[in-house]
Amino acid sequence: MATENTKTELVVIGGSAGSLQVILEMLKKLKDKLSFPIVLILHRKAYSTNILQTLLQQFISIEVVEVDDKTEIQNNKVYVVPADYHLLFENKNMMSLDFSEKMNYSRPSIDVTFKSAAEVYGKNLVGILLSGANADGVEGLGFIKKNEGKVWIQEPETAEVEYMPRHALQEVACDLIIKPDNLAGHINQL
Repeated sequence: MATENTKTELVVIGGSAGSLQVILEMLKKLKDKLSFPIVLILHRKAYSTNILQTLLQQFISIEVVEVDDKTEIQNNKVYVVPADYHLLFENKNMMSLDFSEKMNYSRPSIDVTFKSAAEVYGKNLVGILLSGANADGVEGLGFIKKNEGKVWIQEPETAEVEYMPRHALQEVACDLIIKPDNLAGHINQL
């Protein structure tokens, strides 16, 4: 439940297999001006090309940025975690990249970024978990909830690969179960 002193300062969205289409649809419907940044953590092959940023930019007027080490975080931007790096939040102004071991067979790991964001943003964070085939993100959502952030999970029946959201719903108290067609509307209301 939002109160006057709980304003959203960051939205982090994690996804794996089946999540890209949901994200593309969301980007098409987002407002042109957001009062917070969005960070996308998507499982990708370690040596994938950098076309994801270019692809996403075609669907939104807000600038899409692939994160470099020591990237300054700004409102009204969509940030994409690069392949084969974990993303950490140093504070509310700076993100850094980390090449430590894979978590849940993944780098970037959704859990790593969700936990880091929860430590920095606390109750001003919204964490969203989409379609995927492993449990990455579930522990991170629990950490977001423990730090009083909001947890949104894709309705498993609407996911291309339902394992990740179904597992999350079993493990974490959820504030909102989302469907792909209403994800952007909920973000626009923050």
